[in-house]
Amino acid sequence: MSGAPALRIAVVGAGYVGLVTAACLAELGHAVTAVDSDRARIAALGAGGMPFFEPGLQGLVAAHRMTERLRFTHRLDDAVRRAELVFIAVGTPTGGDGASDLRAVEAAVFAAAAAVQGPATLVLKSTVPVGTHERLRRALAERQPDGGAARLALVSNPEFLREGSAIGDFLRPDRIIVGADDEQDAALLLGVFAPLVEAGAQLLCMNPRSAELAKYASNGMLAARISFMNEMAQIADATGADIEAVRAGVGSDRRIGSDFLRAGIGYGGSCFPKDVRALAHLARQHGLEARMLDAVAATNERHKRLLFDKMASHYRGEAGLRGKRIALWGLAFKPGTDDLREAPSLVLLEQLAAAGAEVAAYDPVAVPVARRLLGERAGLCWCHSAADALAGADALAVVTEWQEFVSGDPAAVQAALADGVVFDGRNCLPCDTWRGRGLQVIQVGRPARDAQVFRAHLTASTMP
Repeated sequence: MSGAPALRIAVVGAGYVGLVTAACLAELGHAVTAVDSDRARIAALGAGGMPFFEPGLQGLVAAHRMTERLRFTHRLDDAVRRAELVFIAVGTPTGGDGASDLRAVEAAVFAAAAAVQGPATLVLKSTVPVGTHERLRRALAERQPDGGAARLALVSNPEFLREGSAIGDFLRPDRIIVGADDEQDAALLLGVFAPLVEAGAQLLCMNPRSAELAKYASNGMLAARISFMNEMAQIADATGADIEAVRAGVGSDRRIGSDFLRAGIGYGGSCFPKDVRALAHLARQHGLEARMLDAVAATNERHKRLLFDKMASHYRGEAGLRGKRIALWGLAFKPGTDDLREAPSLVLLEQLAAAGAEVAAYDPVAVPVARRLLGERAGLCWCHSAADALAGADALAVVTEWQEFVSGDPAAVQAALADGVVFDGRNCLPCDTWRGRGLQVIQVGRPARDAQVFRAHLTASTMP
């Protein structure tokens, strides 16, 4: 670990990014105060509660409340008054046209600038459109014409946290991006992240506009890979190819790599959908077309409906689903989180309800969130276990690839399902094993029987 001195840091916003950032900065040895206007949230955090599920976060927060390196408050002036750095980590939701709502960011920046009493660095952690840093710097200068803004540095430090692995992403990052107007401002963050840089993380310094665009471009690229492979899966379905074999062939190319190439029923969450829309909106603001980004988003929305289409096809039309009881495994948009924002499960639930099917839904962590969001409905049963969801079911739909489902007992599933059919929307189940138990397993872009990828082990004696 670095011998750099501990810094006094405030984090404005105790949502997903802010809370992870605060806990991890405390882990790096800094004295951190997290502030949020939601008094109930602050009270819960102070009492050891968690506003959302993220593996390892509750323990990390508890540990640093004990070391007193992490505390919580609802008073912004109390949090930032003596801070040397103030991280702004509030939400930037998008509207229907993709435009980012920056009111919370602006309010946090101006309030922090007014409350801080000494030289400080304001750090934009929130995802913001290109040019936001520059606009905020001008606004700060206009609000403090007496030169007060001169004691405030403003830098960009976009987050690259994946839900379900956010602590590891923060403490063992691929890169740390800092957007600053000059080297002196950029150097201020070196003291924050010194232990990570010493451990091998890349610290990439660039101008603020490039830092802001790098965040959007990263998420846009990853979303594009997912949508591309989902479109390839449709072609595989139409031609009899196996998308898993295709993925092996494509991913083994070193120029491409294997990450984010798994076909399924689309991405969700708080980042990819929002950032793809915001990036397309940014392009249009500058008079540019965003054909690829629009196609990525449209493909994703189409694939959220794919599993229902496969179910309707199996039952010879939507009418065949009426009265069927479907066990639904998985609600969160991905494993390791209870986040349902733009989750494919929500689309499937609405489609099944419209078709007159009953649903027994289970997720290891997301049922309470789903229940608060959707409430109690006729034909929708919230279940406490995977086995509970199977009871009395005709078919099973796997929507989130939790390990609990991947390693499930196919014999128990076969015994429970009246129709013996499983719709695997994430291509996560071991098909040979499940089919060997008499189950019909329908996946995305895969034939009825697995197409094997054969690897020849040639020796000199077998060469022609």
